[in-house]
Amino acid sequence: MSTRSLSSRVVPALRLSARRYRVTQCHHRRSLHQGSRLSRSPGTDHFGSTSQRALLLALVGGAGLYTSRWFGVREAHAEAPPADGPILEQAKKRGRASKEENRDLISSQHLQVKKSWENPGVYAWGSNSGRVAAPDSEETFIKTPRRLPYFDGLLLRDIKLDRNFGAAITEGGDLLQWGIGYATEATVPEPTLTGKNLISLTISRDRIIALAKNGSVYSLAAARDAQASGPKPWESSWIPFWSSQSKVSYRMLQPSSMSRGEKVVAVDGGLEHALLLTSKGRLFSAASSGEDFPSRGQLGVPGLTWSTRPDGPYDQCHEITTLRGFEIAKIAAGDFHSLAVDRDGRVFAFGDNSLGQLGFDYNPEALTVDAPSLLPIQKLYAGTNLLPKVTNVAAGGVNSFFTVDATRIAGQGENLSQQRGLGRVTADTFSCGQGIWGGLGNGRWTHVQGTPTKIKALSGLFEWDEAAHTAVPIRLAHISVGSTHASAVMDNVTYLDASDRSSENDTNWGADVLWWGGNEFYQLGTGRRNNVSNPMYIAPLDIDADRERGRREEHRFQITPRKTVRVQGRRVSMEQRIECGRNVSAVYSGV
Repeated sequence: MSTRSLSSRVVPALRLSARRYRVTQCHHRRSLHQGSRLSRSPGTDHFGSTSQRALLLALVGGAGLYTSRWFGVREAHAEAPPADGPILEQAKKRGRASKEENRDLISSQHLQVKKSWENPGVYAWGSNSGRVAAPDSEETFIKTPRRLPYFDGLLLRDIKLDRNFGAAITEGGDLLQWGIGYATEATVPEPTLTGKNLISLTISRDRIIALAKNGSVYSLAAARDAQASGPKPWESSWIPFWSSQSKVSYRMLQPSSMSRGEKVVAVDGGLEHALLLTSKGRLFSAASSGEDFPSRGQLGVPGLTWSTRPDGPYDQCHEITTLRGFEIAKIAAGDFHSLAVDRDGRVFAFGDNSLGQLGFDYNPEALTVDAPSLLPIQKLYAGTNLLPKVTNVAAGGVNSFFTVDATRIAGQGENLSQQRGLGRVTADTFSCGQGIWGGLGNGRWTHVQGTPTKIKALSGLFEWDEAAHTAVPIRLAHISVGSTHASAVMDNVTYLDASDRSSENDTNWGADVLWWGGNEFYQLGTGRRNNVSNPMYIAPLDIDADRERGRREEHRFQITPRKTVRVQGRRVSMEQRIECGRNVSAVYSGV
Protein backbone atom coordinates (compact mmCIF):
# COMPACT_ATOMS: atom_id res chain seq x y z
CA MET A 1 0.00 0.00 0.00
CA SER A 2 1.35 3.44 -0.90
CA THR A 3 1.96 6.38 1.43
CA ARG A 4 -0.89 8.22 -0.35
CA SER A 5 -3.24 5.40 0.55
CA LEU A 6 -2.13 5.71 4.18
CA SER A 7 -2.78 9.46 4.27
CA SER A 8 -6.24 8.99 2.83
CA ARG A 9 -7.06 6.83 5.84
CA VAL A 10 -5.21 8.69 8.60
CA VAL A 11 -6.24 12.25 7.69
CA PRO A 12 -10.00 11.60 8.10
CA ALA A 13 -9.27 10.37 11.61
CA LEU A 14 -7.40 13.57 12.40
CA ARG A 15 -10.15 15.67 10.88
CA LEU A 16 -12.80 13.87 12.92
CA SER A 17 -10.82 14.32 16.13
CA ALA A 18 -10.12 17.99 15.38
CA ARG A 19 -13.79 18.55 14.59
CA ARG A 20 -14.75 17.08 17.97
CA TYR A 21 -12.24 19.46 19.55
CA ARG A 22 -13.78 22.49 17.77
CA VAL A 23 -17.26 21.60 19.02
CA THR A 24 -15.93 21.25 22.57
CA GLN A 25 -14.17 24.60 22.27
CA CYS A 26 -17.37 26.22 20.90
CA HIS A 27 -19.38 25.07 23.94
CA HIS A 28 -16.58 26.33 26.20
CA ARG A 29 -16.69 29.81 24.66
CA ARG A 30 -20.49 29.92 24.76
CA SER A 31 -20.53 29.11 28.47
CA LEU A 32 -18.07 31.94 29.08
CA HIS A 33 -20.30 34.36 27.19
CA GLN A 34 -23.46 33.30 29.01
CA GLY A 35 -21.66 33.59 32.30
CA SER A 36 -21.51 37.35 31.65
CA ARG A 37 -17.97 38.66 31.77
CA LEU A 38 -16.33 35.69 33.53
CA SER A 39 -12.55 36.02 33.16
CA ARG A 40 -10.46 33.20 31.71
CA SER A 41 -8.66 31.07 34.24
CA PRO A 42 -4.84 30.92 34.24
CA GLY A 43 -3.29 28.55 31.78
CA THR A 44 -5.79 29.14 28.95
CA ASP A 45 -5.50 30.88 25.63
CA HIS A 46 -7.42 31.09 22.42
CA PHE A 47 -6.93 27.33 21.90
CA GLY A 48 -8.74 26.58 25.21
CA SER A 49 -7.47 25.04 28.43
CA THR A 50 -4.26 23.10 29.01
CA SER A 51 -6.21 19.83 29.09
CA GLN A 52 -7.70 20.59 25.65
CA ARG A 53 -4.24 21.26 24.17
CA ALA A 54 -3.05 17.99 25.68
CA LEU A 55 -5.97 16.20 24.02
CA LEU A 56 -5.03 17.62 20.62
CA LEU A 57 -1.38 16.58 21.05
CA ALA A 58 -2.48 13.11 22.04
CA LEU A 59 -4.56 12.86 18.87
CA VAL A 60 -1.61 13.85 16.72
CA GLY A 61 0.63 11.39 18.59
CA GLY A 62 -1.92 8.66 18.07
CA ALA A 63 -1.83 9.28 14.33
CA GLY A 64 1.95 8.83 14.34
CA LEU A 65 1.56 5.55 16.20
CA TYR A 66 -0.84 4.29 13.54
CA THR A 67 1.72 5.28 10.88
CA SER A 68 4.61 3.43 12.55
CA ARG A 69 2.49 0.32 13.00
CA TRP A 70 1.63 0.34 9.26
CA PHE A 71 5.27 0.19 8.35
CA GLY A 72 5.44 -2.95 10.46
CA VAL A 73 2.50 -5.32 10.14
CA ARG A 74 -0.87 -3.51 10.68
CA GLU A 75 -3.06 -1.24 8.60
CA ALA A 76 -4.58 1.92 10.11
CA HIS A 77 -8.39 2.50 9.92
CA ALA A 78 -10.36 5.56 10.90
CA GLU A 79 -13.17 4.54 13.30
CA ALA A 80 -16.68 5.59 12.23
CA PRO A 81 -18.86 7.27 14.90
CA PRO A 82 -21.54 5.02 16.43
CA ALA A 83 -24.86 5.06 14.58
CA ASP A 84 -26.78 6.22 17.63
CA GLY A 85 -24.20 8.76 18.76
CA PRO A 86 -24.56 12.56 18.65
CA ILE A 87 -24.42 14.30 15.30
CA LEU A 88 -21.63 16.84 15.26
CA GLU A 89 -22.42 20.13 13.53
CA GLN A 90 -20.36 23.11 12.62
CA ALA A 91 -20.43 25.75 15.38
CA LYS A 92 -22.70 28.67 14.49
CA LYS A 93 -21.42 32.15 15.08
CA ARG A 94 -23.30 33.94 17.86
CA GLY A 95 -23.13 37.66 18.23
CA ARG A 96 -22.54 39.32 21.56
CA ALA A 97 -25.72 39.97 23.59
CA SER A 98 -27.03 43.50 23.28
CA LYS A 99 -27.05 45.84 26.27
CA GLU A 100 -30.78 45.38 26.82
CA GLU A 101 -30.58 41.58 26.44
CA ASN A 102 -27.88 41.49 29.08
CA ARG A 103 -30.04 43.54 31.46
CA ASP A 104 -32.97 41.18 30.94
CA LEU A 105 -30.69 38.24 31.61
CA ILE A 106 -29.17 39.47 34.87
CA SER A 107 -32.25 41.10 36.42
CA SER A 108 -35.82 39.80 36.64
CA GLN A 109 -36.85 43.19 38.10
CA HIS A 110 -35.56 45.01 35.03
CA LEU A 111 -37.51 42.66 32.78
CA GLN A 112 -40.69 43.22 34.80
CA VAL A 113 -40.39 47.00 34.49
CA LYS A 114 -39.78 46.78 30.75
CA LYS A 115 -42.74 44.44 30.21
CA SER A 116 -45.05 46.76 32.17
CA TRP A 117 -44.13 49.62 29.80
CA GLU A 118 -44.22 47.58 26.60
CA ASN A 119 -47.44 45.68 27.39
CA PRO A 120 -49.75 47.71 29.65
CA GLY A 121 -52.93 45.98 30.71
CA VAL A 122 -54.70 44.12 33.51
CA TYR A 123 -53.82 40.90 35.33
CA ALA A 124 -56.51 39.31 37.51
CA TRP A 125 -56.90 36.18 39.61
CA GLY A 126 -59.02 34.65 42.36
CA SER A 127 -62.71 33.72 42.31
CA ASN A 128 -64.19 33.48 38.83
CA SER A 129 -67.66 32.30 39.81
CA GLY A 130 -68.98 35.64 38.56
CA ARG A 131 -66.67 35.69 35.51
CA VAL A 132 -64.79 38.73 36.77
CA ALA A 133 -61.19 37.47 36.87
CA ALA A 134 -61.57 35.85 33.43
CA PRO A 135 -64.80 36.93 31.67
CA ASP A 136 -64.28 34.54 28.75
CA SER A 137 -63.61 31.46 30.92
CA GLU A 138 -65.88 28.97 32.67
CA GLU A 139 -63.21 28.17 35.28
CA THR A 140 -64.34 28.59 38.89
CA PHE A 141 -60.92 29.82 40.06
CA ILE A 142 -58.04 31.62 38.39
CA LYS A 143 -55.15 30.38 40.50
CA THR A 144 -52.34 32.63 39.26
CA PRO A 145 -52.22 36.07 37.60
CA ARG A 146 -53.74 36.04 34.12
CA ARG A 147 -54.05 38.84 31.59
CA LEU A 148 -57.50 40.03 30.55
CA PRO A 149 -57.15 40.26 26.75
CA TYR A 150 -59.70 43.07 26.45
CA PHE A 151 -57.42 45.44 28.40
CA ASP A 152 -54.23 44.72 26.44
CA GLY A 153 -52.57 48.04 25.66
CA LEU A 154 -55.12 50.02 27.71
CA LEU A 155 -54.44 52.41 30.59
CA LEU A 156 -57.03 52.83 33.34
CA ARG A 157 -57.86 55.48 35.91
CA ASP A 158 -59.37 53.04 38.43
CA ILE A 159 -60.70 49.52 38.81
CA LYS A 160 -62.89 47.83 41.44
CA LEU A 161 -63.79 44.14 41.67
CA ASP A 162 -66.63 42.24 43.30
CA ARG A 163 -67.05 38.48 43.02
CA ASN A 164 -69.98 39.02 40.65
CA PHE A 165 -69.12 42.19 38.76
CA GLY A 166 -66.21 44.38 37.82
CA ALA A 167 -65.98 48.07 37.01
CA ALA A 168 -63.16 50.15 35.54
CA ILE A 169 -62.61 53.70 34.31
CA THR A 170 -60.78 54.10 31.03
CA GLU A 171 -58.04 56.62 30.34
CA GLY A 172 -60.69 58.81 28.73
CA GLY A 173 -62.96 58.75 31.80
CA ASP A 174 -65.64 56.28 30.64
CA LEU A 175 -67.05 53.46 32.79
CA LEU A 176 -66.60 49.80 31.77
CA GLN A 177 -68.51 46.90 33.35
CA TRP A 178 -68.43 43.11 33.14
CA GLY A 179 -69.29 39.93 35.08
CA ILE A 180 -72.54 38.01 35.58
CA GLY A 181 -73.69 40.62 38.08
CA TYR A 182 -73.70 43.03 35.15
CA ALA A 183 -75.00 40.71 32.43
CA THR A 184 -74.88 36.92 32.34
CA GLU A 185 -74.15 36.81 28.59
CA ALA A 186 -71.41 39.48 28.61
CA THR A 187 -68.00 37.91 27.97
CA VAL A 188 -66.07 41.18 27.56
CA PRO A 189 -66.26 44.53 29.38
CA GLU A 190 -68.82 46.96 27.96
CA PRO A 191 -68.95 50.78 28.21
CA THR A 192 -71.92 52.08 30.21
CA LEU A 193 -71.67 55.56 31.71
CA THR A 194 -69.70 57.63 29.18
CA GLY A 195 -68.79 61.26 28.61
CA LYS A 196 -68.58 62.14 32.34
CA ASN A 197 -64.78 62.32 32.72
CA LEU A 198 -64.78 59.94 35.69
CA ILE A 199 -61.62 59.67 37.79
CA SER A 200 -62.34 57.14 40.59
CA LEU A 201 -65.03 54.80 41.86
CA THR A 202 -66.18 52.56 44.67
CA ILE A 203 -68.71 49.74 44.70
CA SER A 204 -71.43 48.61 47.10
CA ARG A 205 -73.28 45.32 47.12
CA ASP A 206 -75.24 46.17 43.97
CA ARG A 207 -74.31 49.68 42.82
CA ILE A 208 -71.35 51.68 41.50
CA ILE A 209 -70.45 55.10 42.91
CA ALA A 210 -68.32 57.06 40.43
CA LEU A 211 -66.59 60.41 40.96
CA ALA A 212 -66.08 62.82 38.06
CA LYS A 213 -63.24 65.29 37.74
CA ASN A 214 -65.61 68.22 38.30
CA GLY A 215 -66.75 66.76 41.64
CA SER A 216 -70.03 65.23 40.46
CA VAL A 217 -70.86 61.85 42.02
CA TYR A 218 -72.90 59.31 40.05
CA SER A 219 -74.67 56.27 41.49
CA LEU A 220 -75.82 53.59 39.06
CA ALA A 221 -76.93 49.99 39.32
CA ALA A 222 -74.36 47.28 38.68
CA ALA A 223 -76.84 45.27 36.58
CA ARG A 224 -77.35 46.17 32.93
CA ASP A 225 -81.09 45.41 33.08
CA ALA A 226 -81.57 47.88 35.94
CA GLN A 227 -79.62 50.54 34.02
CA ALA A 228 -81.91 50.03 31.04
CA SER A 229 -85.22 49.95 32.92
CA GLY A 230 -84.63 52.68 35.52
CA PRO A 231 -85.38 56.39 35.07
CA LYS A 232 -82.90 58.10 32.76
CA PRO A 233 -82.16 61.76 33.50
CA TRP A 234 -82.04 64.45 30.84
CA GLU A 235 -78.56 65.83 30.20
CA SER A 236 -77.43 69.12 28.73
CA SER A 237 -75.00 69.15 25.81
CA TRP A 238 -72.39 71.53 24.44
CA ILE A 239 -75.05 72.84 22.05
CA PRO A 240 -76.94 75.75 23.72
CA PHE A 241 -80.53 74.98 24.77
CA TRP A 242 -80.15 71.36 23.67
CA SER A 243 -80.53 68.35 25.95
CA SER A 244 -80.86 64.61 25.51
CA GLN A 245 -81.80 61.65 27.66
CA SER A 246 -79.06 59.52 29.19
CA LYS A 247 -78.53 56.05 27.75
CA VAL A 248 -78.36 54.51 31.23
CA SER A 249 -80.23 55.14 34.46
CA TYR A 250 -78.28 56.81 37.26
CA ARG A 251 -78.76 58.97 40.36
CA MET A 252 -76.73 61.95 41.57
CA LEU A 253 -75.22 62.10 45.06
CA GLN A 254 -74.97 65.80 45.81
CA PRO A 255 -73.86 67.07 49.26
CA SER A 256 -75.89 70.08 50.40
CA SER A 257 -74.68 73.48 51.53
CA MET A 258 -71.44 73.33 49.59
CA SER A 259 -69.39 76.52 49.79
CA ARG A 260 -68.06 78.40 46.79
CA GLY A 261 -65.33 76.36 45.06
CA GLU A 262 -65.95 73.30 47.25
CA LYS A 263 -66.34 69.94 45.51
CA VAL A 264 -66.07 66.23 46.24
CA VAL A 265 -62.49 64.99 45.79
CA ALA A 266 -62.61 61.40 47.09
CA VAL A 267 -65.12 58.57 47.52
CA ASP A 268 -65.00 55.22 49.29
CA GLY A 269 -67.61 52.80 50.50
CA GLY A 270 -68.73 49.46 51.88
CA LEU A 271 -71.55 47.08 51.07
CA GLU A 272 -74.31 49.54 52.01
CA HIS A 273 -72.77 53.00 52.43
CA ALA A 274 -70.51 55.54 50.74
CA LEU A 275 -68.25 58.28 52.09
CA LEU A 276 -67.71 61.54 50.21
CA LEU A 277 -64.80 63.85 51.12
CA THR A 278 -64.81 67.45 49.94
CA SER A 279 -61.96 69.81 49.07
CA LYS A 280 -62.67 71.74 52.30
CA GLY A 281 -62.09 68.66 54.47
CA ARG A 282 -65.75 68.04 55.17
CA LEU A 283 -67.10 64.47 55.22
CA PHE A 284 -70.51 63.29 54.01
CA SER A 285 -72.09 59.83 53.97
CA ALA A 286 -74.93 58.26 52.00
CA ALA A 287 -76.72 54.96 51.48
CA SER A 288 -75.25 53.24 48.44
CA SER A 289 -77.18 49.98 48.11
CA GLY A 290 -80.62 49.42 46.70
CA GLU A 291 -81.12 46.35 48.89
CA ASP A 292 -80.45 47.49 52.49
CA PHE A 293 -80.28 50.80 54.31
CA PRO A 294 -77.14 51.22 56.51
CA SER A 295 -78.03 50.24 60.08
CA ARG A 296 -74.73 49.68 61.90
CA GLY A 297 -73.65 53.28 62.50
CA GLN A 298 -71.40 53.41 59.43
CA LEU A 299 -73.05 56.65 58.24
CA GLY A 300 -71.66 58.49 61.27
CA VAL A 301 -74.98 60.16 62.10
CA PRO A 302 -76.25 59.19 65.58
CA GLY A 303 -79.76 57.71 65.57
CA LEU A 304 -80.08 57.60 61.78
CA THR A 305 -82.04 54.54 60.59
CA TRP A 306 -84.49 53.75 57.82
CA SER A 307 -87.39 54.80 60.00
CA THR A 308 -85.75 58.02 61.25
CA ARG A 309 -84.25 59.19 57.97
CA PRO A 310 -85.23 62.71 56.84
CA ASP A 311 -87.60 63.36 53.97
CA GLY A 312 -86.14 63.06 50.53
CA PRO A 313 -84.28 60.40 48.53
CA TYR A 314 -83.14 57.37 50.51
CA ASP A 315 -79.58 57.94 49.26
CA GLN A 316 -79.35 61.62 50.10
CA CYS A 317 -76.01 62.85 51.50
CA HIS A 318 -75.66 63.53 55.23
CA GLU A 319 -72.91 65.71 56.61
CA ILE A 320 -71.11 64.12 59.54
CA THR A 321 -71.40 67.13 61.80
CA THR A 322 -69.41 65.55 64.64
CA LEU A 323 -66.30 66.10 62.50
CA ARG A 324 -66.88 69.81 61.90
CA GLY A 325 -63.75 71.68 62.88
CA PHE A 326 -61.49 68.77 61.88
CA GLU A 327 -60.08 69.02 58.36
CA ILE A 328 -60.38 65.45 57.11
CA ALA A 329 -57.63 64.37 54.71
CA LYS A 330 -58.03 60.59 54.23
CA ILE A 331 -61.01 58.23 54.33
CA ALA A 332 -61.54 54.46 54.19
CA ALA A 333 -64.49 52.11 54.49
CA GLY A 334 -64.95 48.42 55.22
CA ASP A 335 -68.10 46.40 54.69
CA PHE A 336 -69.95 48.09 57.57
CA HIS A 337 -67.51 50.55 59.15
CA SER A 338 -65.80 53.86 58.35
CA LEU A 339 -62.46 55.57 59.11
CA ALA A 340 -61.34 59.20 58.73
CA VAL A 341 -57.98 60.89 59.35
CA ASP A 342 -57.54 64.64 59.76
CA ARG A 343 -54.57 66.81 58.77
CA ASP A 344 -53.04 66.44 62.23
CA GLY A 345 -52.95 62.64 62.04
CA ARG A 346 -55.93 61.91 64.32
CA VAL A 347 -58.12 58.91 63.47
CA PHE A 348 -61.89 58.77 63.86
CA ALA A 349 -63.78 55.48 63.56
CA PHE A 350 -67.48 54.61 63.47
CA GLY A 351 -69.77 51.77 62.45
CA ASP A 352 -69.66 48.04 63.17
CA ASN A 353 -67.17 46.93 65.85
CA SER A 354 -68.35 43.34 66.33
CA LEU A 355 -64.88 42.03 65.47
CA GLY A 356 -62.82 44.97 66.74
CA GLN A 357 -62.45 46.53 63.29
CA LEU A 358 -62.79 50.08 64.67
CA GLY A 359 -59.72 49.64 66.87
CA PHE A 360 -61.73 49.67 70.11
CA ASP A 361 -61.91 46.74 72.50
CA TYR A 362 -64.76 44.35 71.82
CA ASN A 363 -67.89 45.13 73.84
CA PRO A 364 -70.79 42.65 73.47
CA GLU A 365 -73.20 45.28 74.79
CA ALA A 366 -72.17 47.89 72.20
CA LEU A 367 -71.35 46.20 68.91
CA THR A 368 -71.72 49.41 66.91
CA VAL A 369 -70.53 53.01 67.28
CA ASP A 370 -72.79 55.44 65.41
CA ALA A 371 -70.75 58.63 65.97
CA PRO A 372 -67.12 59.28 64.98
CA SER A 373 -64.89 58.41 67.93
CA LEU A 374 -61.24 59.31 68.37
CA LEU A 375 -58.90 56.32 68.32
CA PRO A 376 -56.19 56.62 71.03
CA ILE A 377 -53.18 55.78 68.85
CA GLN A 378 -50.77 57.37 71.37
CA LYS A 379 -51.46 54.51 73.81
CA LEU A 380 -49.72 52.16 71.38
CA TYR A 381 -46.47 54.08 72.02
CA ALA A 382 -46.75 54.55 75.77
CA GLY A 383 -43.30 54.71 77.42
CA THR A 384 -41.36 54.74 74.13
CA ASN A 385 -40.47 58.45 73.75
CA LEU A 386 -42.06 58.28 70.30
CA LEU A 387 -44.68 60.75 69.10
CA PRO A 388 -47.10 59.02 66.64
CA LYS A 389 -48.96 60.58 63.75
CA VAL A 390 -51.27 58.54 61.52
CA THR A 391 -50.42 59.15 57.87
CA ASN A 392 -52.99 56.92 56.15
CA VAL A 393 -55.80 54.43 56.70
CA ALA A 394 -57.18 51.52 54.69
CA ALA A 395 -60.12 49.21 55.26
CA GLY A 396 -61.97 46.32 53.68
CA GLY A 397 -64.25 43.56 54.84
CA VAL A 398 -63.95 43.54 58.64
CA ASN A 399 -60.37 44.80 58.89
CA SER A 400 -58.69 48.19 59.30
CA PHE A 401 -55.10 49.31 58.79
CA PHE A 402 -53.21 52.39 59.98
CA THR A 403 -49.80 53.65 58.87
CA VAL A 404 -47.98 55.71 61.49
CA ASP A 405 -44.92 57.96 61.51
CA ALA A 406 -43.43 57.80 65.00
CA THR A 407 -40.89 60.55 65.75
CA ARG A 408 -38.26 60.14 68.47
CA ILE A 409 -38.59 62.93 71.03
CA ALA A 410 -36.76 63.70 74.26
CA GLY A 411 -38.15 61.95 77.29
CA GLN A 412 -38.63 63.47 80.70
CA GLY A 413 -35.28 64.10 82.36
CA GLU A 414 -33.21 63.26 79.27
CA ASN A 415 -30.17 65.40 78.45
CA LEU A 416 -30.74 66.65 74.91
CA SER A 417 -27.04 67.12 74.21
CA GLN A 418 -26.33 63.46 75.00
CA GLN A 419 -29.22 61.90 73.12
CA ARG A 420 -28.72 60.51 69.63
CA GLY A 421 -31.49 59.91 67.14
CA LEU A 422 -33.76 62.74 68.23
CA GLY A 423 -36.16 63.53 65.41
CA ARG A 424 -35.63 60.16 63.77
CA VAL A 425 -38.84 58.83 62.20
CA THR A 426 -39.89 55.19 62.33
CA ALA A 427 -42.67 54.04 60.01
CA ASP A 428 -45.06 51.45 61.49
CA THR A 429 -48.21 49.68 60.31
CA PHE A 430 -51.04 48.49 62.59
CA SER A 431 -54.13 46.39 61.95
CA CYS A 432 -57.30 45.40 63.78
CA GLY A 433 -60.44 43.35 63.16
CA GLN A 434 -60.74 39.69 62.26
CA GLY A 435 -57.62 37.58 61.87
CA ILE A 436 -59.06 34.09 61.54
CA TRP A 437 -58.07 34.03 57.85
CA GLY A 438 -54.70 35.72 58.46
CA GLY A 439 -56.01 39.15 57.48
CA LEU A 440 -54.27 40.97 60.34
CA GLY A 441 -50.86 40.19 58.84
CA ASN A 442 -49.29 39.80 62.29
CA GLY A 443 -48.56 36.09 62.11
CA ARG A 444 -51.48 35.13 64.35
CA TRP A 445 -54.94 33.70 63.65
CA THR A 446 -56.89 35.87 66.08
CA HIS A 447 -60.67 35.78 65.81
CA VAL A 448 -61.28 39.25 67.30
CA GLN A 449 -58.58 41.94 67.52
CA GLY A 450 -59.79 45.22 69.04
CA THR A 451 -56.56 46.96 70.07
CA PRO A 452 -54.50 47.65 66.93
CA THR A 453 -51.62 45.19 66.58
CA LYS A 454 -48.32 46.01 64.89
CA ILE A 455 -47.48 44.23 61.63
CA LYS A 456 -43.79 43.61 62.29
CA ALA A 457 -43.01 42.67 58.69
CA LEU A 458 -44.13 46.16 57.62
CA SER A 459 -42.82 48.19 60.57
CA GLY A 460 -39.50 49.67 61.64
CA LEU A 461 -37.89 49.16 58.23
CA PHE A 462 -35.00 51.29 56.93
CA GLU A 463 -32.87 51.36 53.81
CA TRP A 464 -29.85 53.29 52.62
CA ASP A 465 -30.67 56.07 50.17
CA GLU A 466 -27.70 56.45 47.82
CA ALA A 467 -28.83 59.89 46.67
CA ALA A 468 -29.34 61.31 50.17
CA HIS A 469 -26.46 59.32 51.71
CA THR A 470 -28.53 58.42 54.74
CA ALA A 471 -30.80 55.71 56.12
CA VAL A 472 -34.47 56.44 55.47
CA PRO A 473 -37.61 54.72 56.78
CA ILE A 474 -39.46 52.45 54.38
CA ARG A 475 -43.07 53.53 54.46
CA LEU A 476 -46.06 52.01 52.70
CA ALA A 477 -47.01 53.72 49.47
CA HIS A 478 -50.42 52.06 49.36
CA ILE A 479 -52.53 49.36 51.03
CA SER A 480 -55.39 47.69 49.20
CA VAL A 481 -57.78 45.64 51.32
CA GLY A 482 -60.25 43.08 50.02
CA SER A 483 -62.95 41.19 51.88
CA THR A 484 -60.45 38.81 53.53
CA HIS A 485 -57.03 39.56 52.02
CA ALA A 486 -54.74 42.55 51.58
CA SER A 487 -51.68 43.80 49.73
CA ALA A 488 -49.12 46.46 50.61
CA VAL A 489 -46.93 48.38 48.16
CA MET A 490 -43.69 49.46 49.82
CA ASP A 491 -42.35 52.98 49.32
CA ASN A 492 -38.80 51.69 48.98
CA VAL A 493 -36.13 53.32 46.84
CA THR A 494 -36.76 52.52 43.17
CA TYR A 495 -34.75 53.13 40.00
CA LEU A 496 -36.15 53.66 36.49
CA ASP A 497 -33.35 55.56 34.71
CA ALA A 498 -31.47 52.80 32.89
CA SER A 499 -30.94 53.96 29.29
CA ASP A 500 -28.92 53.37 26.14
CA ARG A 501 -26.27 55.71 27.52
CA SER A 502 -25.76 53.84 30.80
CA SER A 503 -23.84 50.64 31.51
CA GLU A 504 -25.07 47.23 30.41
CA ASN A 505 -25.25 46.37 34.13
CA ASP A 506 -27.46 49.39 34.89
CA THR A 507 -30.90 47.87 35.56
CA ASN A 508 -34.31 49.23 36.59
CA TRP A 509 -36.18 47.98 39.63
CA GLY A 510 -39.57 48.75 41.12
CA ALA A 511 -41.30 48.69 44.49
CA ASP A 512 -41.78 45.59 46.62
CA VAL A 513 -45.32 44.21 47.02
CA LEU A 514 -46.44 41.91 49.82
CA TRP A 515 -49.65 39.86 50.22
CA TRP A 516 -51.44 38.15 53.09
CA GLY A 517 -54.83 36.97 54.34
CA GLY A 518 -57.54 34.65 53.11
CA ASN A 519 -56.74 32.50 50.10
CA GLU A 520 -59.80 30.27 49.78
CA PHE A 521 -60.40 31.53 46.24
CA TYR A 522 -56.69 31.73 45.26
CA GLN A 523 -56.88 35.51 45.58
CA LEU A 524 -53.27 35.76 46.81
CA GLY A 525 -51.94 34.59 43.47
CA THR A 526 -49.66 31.86 44.82
CA GLY A 527 -51.34 29.04 42.94
CA ARG A 528 -52.04 27.38 46.30
CA ARG A 529 -55.08 27.65 48.55
CA ASN A 530 -53.60 28.05 52.04
CA ASN A 531 -54.29 31.21 54.03
CA VAL A 532 -51.28 33.37 54.94
CA SER A 533 -50.91 35.29 58.20
CA ASN A 534 -47.54 36.94 57.46
CA PRO A 535 -46.92 39.27 54.49
CA MET A 536 -45.15 37.44 51.68
CA TYR A 537 -43.98 37.94 48.10
CA ILE A 538 -45.47 36.30 45.04
CA ALA A 539 -43.85 35.34 41.74
CA PRO A 540 -43.62 37.81 38.81
CA LEU A 541 -46.87 38.32 36.91
CA ASP A 542 -45.34 37.22 33.60
CA ILE A 543 -43.39 34.23 34.88
CA ASP A 544 -43.07 32.84 31.33
CA ALA A 545 -40.92 35.82 30.35
CA ASP A 546 -38.43 34.84 33.05
CA ARG A 547 -38.39 31.26 31.83
CA GLU A 548 -37.77 32.38 28.27
CA ARG A 549 -34.57 34.01 29.49
CA GLY A 550 -33.49 30.66 30.95
CA ARG A 551 -33.88 31.96 34.51
CA ARG A 552 -34.61 29.05 36.85
CA GLU A 553 -34.32 30.66 40.26
CA GLU A 554 -37.45 32.23 41.72
CA HIS A 555 -37.84 36.00 41.81
CA ARG A 556 -40.46 38.22 43.40
CA PHE A 557 -43.03 40.43 41.79
CA GLN A 558 -42.22 44.13 41.93
CA ILE A 559 -44.59 46.88 40.88
CA THR A 560 -43.53 49.65 38.52
CA PRO A 561 -43.87 53.17 40.02
CA ARG A 562 -44.91 56.24 38.05
CA LYS A 563 -42.76 57.19 35.10
CA THR A 564 -43.30 59.11 31.86
CA VAL A 565 -42.66 56.64 29.05
CA ARG A 566 -43.60 56.14 25.42
CA VAL A 567 -46.66 53.92 24.97
CA GLN A 568 -47.95 53.15 21.49
CA GLY A 569 -46.14 56.11 20.00
CA ARG A 570 -47.10 58.71 22.62
CA ARG A 571 -45.59 59.85 25.89
CA VAL A 572 -47.70 59.21 28.98
CA SER A 573 -47.20 59.20 32.75
CA MET A 574 -48.18 55.76 34.03
CA GLU A 575 -47.71 53.32 36.90
CA GLN A 576 -48.84 49.87 37.99
CA ARG A 577 -51.44 49.63 40.77
CA ILE A 578 -52.85 46.91 43.01
CA GLU A 579 -56.53 46.25 43.65
CA CYS A 580 -57.75 43.72 46.22
CA GLY A 581 -61.46 43.12 45.74
CA ARG A 582 -64.03 40.72 47.13
CA ASN A 583 -62.11 37.46 46.73
CA VAL A 584 -60.52 38.78 43.52
CA SER A 585 -57.22 40.59 42.91
CA ALA A 586 -55.86 42.65 40.04
CA VAL A 587 -52.80 44.56 38.91
CA TYR A 588 -53.42 47.21 36.27
CA SER A 589 -51.61 49.94 34.36
CA GLY A 590 -52.87 53.25 35.72
CA VAL A 591 -52.67 56.88 34.68
